[in-house]
Amino acid sequence: MSERTPDRTLQDELQQSRPFRSQSQEATIALMRTASVVSRRFARVVEPHGLSLAQYNVLRILRGAGPEGLPTLAIRDRMIDEGSTVTRLLDKLEQASLVTRDRSRPDRRQVVCQITKQGEALLATLDPQIDATDLSSMAMLTPDQRAALLALLTAVRQELGD
Repeated sequence: MSERTPDRTLQDELQQSRPFRSQSQEATIALMRTASVVSRRFARVVEPHGLSLAQYNVLRILRGAGPEGLPTLAIRDRMIDEGSTVTRLLDKLEQASLVTRDRSRPDRRQVVCQITKQGEALLATLDPQIDATDLSSMAMLTPDQRAALLALLTAVRQELGD
């Protein structure tokens, strides 16, 4: 882990000698760097269980969908990281018996995916660790700061969303 100092700037953290071209560039890079740091913390929770963060996200989405499951495209639309290849993720999760896929619907082009009991059990095992990581990842912020952060991130996503 890197050394932590209270006044360490992003420029210091990245060992960047040249200043950022603008405050907007610095904010964008800070957002991406922060997302990466937080993602690594969550990856350390799920990886010992044989999951990537993207696979964990698919399981979380399917658990939330309930017993009806979701079509593959609906899973893709709900992914945190939109760049993930859902079919490949589902292949690995199905091989591990964590999800099932069914084409026996009226429209056979649509594949409906469901989490298995084994997948639900794995998520139940991970839930306390994920909850603790959620809390520790934002523990340095007050409730008002967390609310402000959420509002700011929502504004950026809404403006840039497709």
